[in-house]
Amino acid sequence: MAWRTGAPRSGDSSALPSDGESSTATDTSPRTAAQIAAAVRAGRLTPEQAVTRALSRIQARDGNLGAFVSVREADALERARALSTHPHLRDLPLAGVPVAIKDNVGVAGEVLTIGSAATSPVAQGSDHPAVACLVAAGAVVVGTTAVPELCVWGATDRPGSVTRNPWNTARTAGGSSGGSASAVASGQVPIALGNDGLGSIRIPSADCGLVGIKPGPGVVPGLLEAADSPTTDPHGWYGMSENGPIATTVADAALMLSVLAGDASYATVHDPAALTILSAHNFPTALGRPDPYFDASQTECESLFGNAGHRIARMPLAYPTNPLPLLYRWVGGVAGDVDSLTADGGAPDLLQRRTKVHARLGKLVIDRNLVRDSQIDDIRSRIERCMDLAWAQVIMTPTLARPPIRARQWSRRGWLANVIANVSYAPYPGLFNLLRWPAISIPTGVHPVSGTPVAVQLAARPGSESLLLGLAAQIERQRPWQRVAPGY
Repeated sequence: MAWRTGAPRSGDSSALPSDGESSTATDTSPRTAAQIAAAVRAGRLTPEQAVTRALSRIQARDGNLGAFVSVREADALERARALSTHPHLRDLPLAGVPVAIKDNVGVAGEVLTIGSAATSPVAQGSDHPAVACLVAAGAVVVGTTAVPELCVWGATDRPGSVTRNPWNTARTAGGSSGGSASAVASGQVPIALGNDGLGSIRIPSADCGLVGIKPGPGVVPGLLEAADSPTTDPHGWYGMSENGPIATTVADAALMLSVLAGDASYATVHDPAALTILSAHNFPTALGRPDPYFDASQTECESLFGNAGHRIARMPLAYPTNPLPLLYRWVGGVAGDVDSLTADGGAPDLLQRRTKVHARLGKLVIDRNLVRDSQIDDIRSRIERCMDLAWAQVIMTPTLARPPIRARQWSRRGWLANVIANVSYAPYPGLFNLLRWPAISIPTGVHPVSGTPVAVQLAARPGSESLLLGLAAQIERQRPWQRVAPGY
């Protein structure tokens, strides 16, 4: 059972105890996923206590943020109680850890709204494989988190609700995993599942001061591996989309990735051997430039990596001069998702106007067979040539070009206004979706004007997830960041 968010809930003011916790330095209660799981395994904390605290925080904090679509209060408490008698509780890597799931990944008993009035009202019959991995590891799903319609956009609003950034509620928490990032950055849950088809883990992670990693292909169960999710696009936005973790620390991101991937080696983060990092300060598009604070943050990270023994090669990256291969996959992938709505019992006529325009463009792309593998081969060759010239194994850029855009009902604005707003503030991440390379966003400070975090992005060839986590840990160790937003 779950209550839906958006309207005040009557009759439940005494259902949960008050949080009784602060985010001050004197608070010694377990906060990270790793801390909570260790405390549960050691018997210092019960799964029910861990889940009750999370539910209390959601009740107290989410009204002003709109991170959650549904909260599974009764179900989560029932599962937590059952977990207490689990015969192998001491062996579960996420024992008792409250987790939130993005509302485009199936959770048994929950309606998959995907931020839209056009989706099927029928509840999911089973957990998506990624959710099943988390549950099997001892995590307890406490709710589902908000997304923009069909996860198309870089800011999160849905019918009747705008998801806000805990660092500055006038700003968006990003998209499309905006609800997941808002929930983690406000301390409602320690970790959340997101997915990333065009930066949708890294953008909200950067907006909210979190660690977000998009794995490469085949590492984590993908969006379309659930049997009850038919689609006309068998590869998830032509292979660009991957599920992955959003967390407050590198250790938590690594732990969650290890569970999702079914590979415990990811959970142990090692300092990488000395390597070369290509640091690209050039802008991805013909017009524009990064905010100077984002650029300065990248320069500071060059020094931090130098302190850790790495070599920095500052040189331009050969970004694609033709934006069409990326645009074709963006609109074509959404057209495939819209086609699947009918098969799933949805009503495409109820889509927002901006999404209908996007899907119509995608239908033209599909009908004219404009998506070709050779387009990616050429882009990959250009990027790898840059890396070879620099003798580099990793690429570093800002994650964003500027602070997050305003939190508003972007769904009421036209298609072009949405595209311009999205591309102008987040032009960097999409390249690595196109290449299908793993990439991670790392917090590096706070913008003095917007009061929201700044971040850098690291990316590397497939199979480099552990390397990226190791590099992120070196930044975290030298420049620790505030784990949750001020006041939470």
